[in-house]
Amino acid sequence: MWSPEIYWNFFGCCWALAPGRLLGVLACTLDDVSTLSTAYAADRLAKESPAWSLLRGRNASAAVALLGTHLGGEERRRPAPELFELIDADLQELRDHGFELPQTAQAYCSEWRNEGILIRRVSEEARGETFELSPGALMAIQFVTQLAEPRQAVTESRLSSIFTALRQLARDTDPSSASRLEALRAEQDRLTAEIERVQAGNFEVLSTDRALERATELLLLADELPSDFARVRGELEAINRQLRERLISQEGSRGTVLEDIFRGVDHLSESDAGRSFNGFFSLILDPEQSTEFEESVGRVLDRDFAGELTPRQTRFLRRMLPALQDLSGEVHDVMTHLSRSLRRFVQSQELEEDRRINSLLRSTLKEGVELSSSVRVWQQTGLNLDLTSVPLGTVAAFSLHNPADSETVGSIETQDAAPVDLRELRELARASEIDMKELISNVNDVLGRRGAVTIAEILEEHPATQGVASVVGLLVLAENQARELSGEEPVSWKSSQGVARHGVVPHYLFTRKVS
Repeated sequence: MWSPEIYWNFFGCCWALAPGRLLGVLACTLDDVSTLSTAYAADRLAKESPAWSLLRGRNASAAVALLGTHLGGEERRRPAPELFELIDADLQELRDHGFELPQTAQAYCSEWRNEGILIRRVSEEARGETFELSPGALMAIQFVTQLAEPRQAVTESRLSSIFTALRQLARDTDPSSASRLEALRAEQDRLTAEIERVQAGNFEVLSTDRALERATELLLLADELPSDFARVRGELEAINRQLRERLISQEGSRGTVLEDIFRGVDHLSESDAGRSFNGFFSLILDPEQSTEFEESVGRVLDRDFAGELTPRQTRFLRRMLPALQDLSGEVHDVMTHLSRSLRRFVQSQELEEDRRINSLLRSTLKEGVELSSSVRVWQQTGLNLDLTSVPLGTVAAFSLHNPADSETVGSIETQDAAPVDLRELRELARASEIDMKELISNVNDVLGRRGAVTIAEILEEHPATQGVASVVGLLVLAENQARELSGEEPVSWKSSQGVARHGVVPHYLFTRKVS
């Protein structure tokens, strides 16, 4: 089993992601906050907080259920089409049971995105847009879950965690080596006495109730981590935007942030959120402690009290470490991508272009303010601006091409070729330069080897070198020097572009040499 120090190191980093939740609560009770400032803060949250927007919405109960089911469990991010399909199916079931939900899943998701409840991202892996819950929405769903399944307010394990955290904090912040050694020796004596009691068989095994209590506290603490990860990611993205704004708006050729970036300083990693996350990330990827964590989970699930856990709790315990590693890896990738993107932004011409645009906008606004005292809003300026004609829309609004729409419904009907008019063929032969010498030679050659032949048999031996003109020439020779038979026969030739052509001509039989 992990020692108390290792447990605290692990969950201490978890608490660092949710900055000092327990100690923050204690501190807030001691602060003398005025009613007016609290009211202003609450009013601001009511207007800006996604958590508040979700809980006060017209369809808050359905929204909490839908989003909590499809984005609040093991799947924290889904492609937009998949989420629309899942929510549409649930909407129909909710309507059947009396809920008034007239809109489609896509419309509701668009509304939630505008309110900050959902975050839409472009994912290369999913080849499209994905949706995930914002940190505020996760917090609101957890709050509703705790209302539905309240936990005990005072437990031994929670008090023990506070005592352990305070003892560790007092020891790690102590600048005196003497007092530190004294605390460590006291801990050593306690551990030695505990070892002696265990060797003598004098130790107490936690009862099922107390073991379940501790397991539940641990699961509740770990269950808050996804919202903490989302909050850290949001803080990193906010810091990245602030750094870019400072780079664009700062005066002079060089500023503090710009010089730091050129020196290789990573402002994202050096921020409070970045340092807290880096400590957690290094701990969660430590091979020794990860192995010990997995072994501890296995031993806990082998205990008798584990049979009292729900299937969801058991599955959560088994998936805890991989899930934490996946979430932390994702946040680490985001931080790395933002850092590289910020460096490219500085080193490329993009920064200078944005500075130029910002300077033009500021000067334009300044001139506008100066002119506002003398030029009225409704006054004609004589200036015409051409608005862009590019239509704006989301990827999810595009309809996919369905190849079945262009398929031929009816069957293809074969039309018989019209009979050839010999008079028109003669006129065509006179108007064109047909190589009659070549055709006469071809007819006599086939006659000498095979005897009586038709036009189709001649074309099999000697393909039409002039395309349809050769066929017309053979028909002219047949009309004058061959014997006409009843019926028609098919012939083939190639056009000047090499395309195969087919036709039907009257049936003639050459029986003697032509000239």
